[in-house]
Amino acid sequence: MQYNLFARKRSRLFGLLLLFCAVSYGAMIFTQFNAVKGFTSIPSAIQWGISNFYPAAHSFEKLPAILNKLLETILTAIAASTIAAVFALFFSVFGSKITKVNNILSIMSRGVATLFRNIDVAAWALILLFSFGQSVLTGYFALFFVSFGFLTRAFIEVLDEVGESSVEALKATGASYPMIILKSVIPSSTPQMISWILFMIEINIRSATLVGILTGTGIGFSFDLYYKNLDYNTASLVVLTIVVSILILEYLSNYVRRVIL
Repeated sequence: MQYNLFARKRSRLFGLLLLFCAVSYGAMIFTQFNAVKGFTSIPSAIQWGISNFYPAAHSFEKLPAILNKLLETILTAIAASTIAAVFALFFSVFGSKITKVNNILSIMSRGVATLFRNIDVAAWALILLFSFGQSVLTGYFALFFVSFGFLTRAFIEVLDEVGESSVEALKATGASYPMIILKSVIPSSTPQMISWILFMIEINIRSATLVGILTGTGIGFSFDLYYKNLDYNTASLVVLTIVVSILILEYLSNYVRRVIL
């Protein structure tokens, strides 16, 4: 019996592997991708990066302008994440199984969160370009919508983990619905929510670079501008400032998590 079960699992795994290989090979044919040429070009790409993609002396003259755009990007990502968290908190309260008012509002809240979360930030940026054009507002709303959907879903899961016994105990004492939310549910969920907000800020700073290329704003636009002008040295400095800022913010967010959790 155990041998037959193991044989069936091995056959399924082998079948999935064959299907994966067939889909991959079909995709290579459809896209006309030459795997041999792709792998053999890696050494040349590394050599080009070493010889061209590094900050030069003239690049640091543009560092103040780069840092200004970087600050704009970071502030936009933080603003989008924090404001989205406020809206996500309201929707998650109505969507959670523990704190829901009724099933209709719960389903609507979860549906809205799913819709906004599953549309990529680049797609939101392209959609909003028609309404707001290339501006900081376009990038802000693109980050806001994705953050709202993601945080609503995350907050719903956090609220669902709250002990139902404490909620029932407050109900038994005659506490009103707002008092239950403000005195029991939210205080016990705040550390996890703050952790999710910090994680969202990190994600948004990374995404804001791509959004900036599409919307013509922030540090992404600076990189695109220098790269298209073949100023690879300054473009590499832009990349370096992005990497350093992300590492610093990740360190700070991890420190905050250790303090609050």
